[in-house]
Amino acid sequence: MPCPREEREALEHSMIGPYGILADASRGRRIPEEECSIRTCFQRDVDRITHSKSFRRLKHKTQVFLQPEGDHYRTRLTHTLEVTRLARTVARALRLNEDLVEAIALGHDLGHTPFGHAGERALNRIYGKGFKHYEQSLRVVDILERDGRGLNLCYETRLGILNHTHGAPDDTREATVVRLSDRVAYINHDLDDSIRAGIITEYDVPARIREECGTKNSERINTFVTDLICNSRDGVIAFSEAMEDTFQFFHAYMYSDIYVNPKAKSEEKKVDGVIESLYRYYVSDPGALPEDYAAIALLDGPERAACDYISGMTDGYAMEKYSELFIPFAWTVK
Repeated sequence: MPCPREEREALEHSMIGPYGILADASRGRRIPEEECSIRTCFQRDVDRITHSKSFRRLKHKTQVFLQPEGDHYRTRLTHTLEVTRLARTVARALRLNEDLVEAIALGHDLGHTPFGHAGERALNRIYGKGFKHYEQSLRVVDILERDGRGLNLCYETRLGILNHTHGAPDDTREATVVRLSDRVAYINHDLDDSIRAGIITEYDVPARIREECGTKNSERINTFVTDLICNSRDGVIAFSEAMEDTFQFFHAYMYSDIYVNPKAKSEEKKVDGVIESLYRYYVSDPGALPEDYAAIALLDGPERAACDYISGMTDGYAMEKYSELFIPFAWTVK
């Protein structure tokens, strides 16, 4: 009798189209492992990422707004979940491998810093070799998770995580779906959060966006997703030319009016000081690092270890460590 994994792999041959990646055709893991009897290799990747510490920390990492007042703003975790759902919808419609798409989407931002892209820019400036969150995401799953053993994910999952921002010529179609879903998710939910925060009003949104995409978050997302599904064919995953042009207009508007808006970014100038202070401290005293990162300092140098440790922090933990190290505590004489 075939085991559940084998039954699923056989089923994929009829469910997944000619341009999707079959689980039994994966290029495998960096360290070979015995297959699970129940789950396909990509299903195992999903579970490993979901149960990782770095995934859990995403709930306390900034998406766009630093420490907003209110419970309804996106965090890095809710962004990840939204990307995952969009990507699975597209993958199912195009007969791609939903499990691979889910694994890539869930892991794509594991290497993101505290304080969102402001934290990423700070580390990129300070760390001599440069810092990119997509490269760090791969480092997290390859090296940093599970006490330095990594998650040992499949080649296709790792490739999709690494290339989720800019893409690469050898991307799978599943990786391309995640990359485009990421872009659709963040411009739409960041606009939604900006309206909720009072940064802009719904009437400030350019008429072109309202007329071509919709006036509500759900309408805008549906417009982009429907266009992507209907215009992807013969293995080419892409928007129509008209929708791509609208997306570029939308994207440019977000950068000109939202991402640099003083109301939204007034606190970001403080991020550089926090990140740089922590970095300089741990580079000068690697013995203060937790044991796992102290081992990295011995192997790869204190700069790499400090970068790994700080990029894994949540917003709150970074502030807690900064306060502990640099702000005097009140004291009394008994």
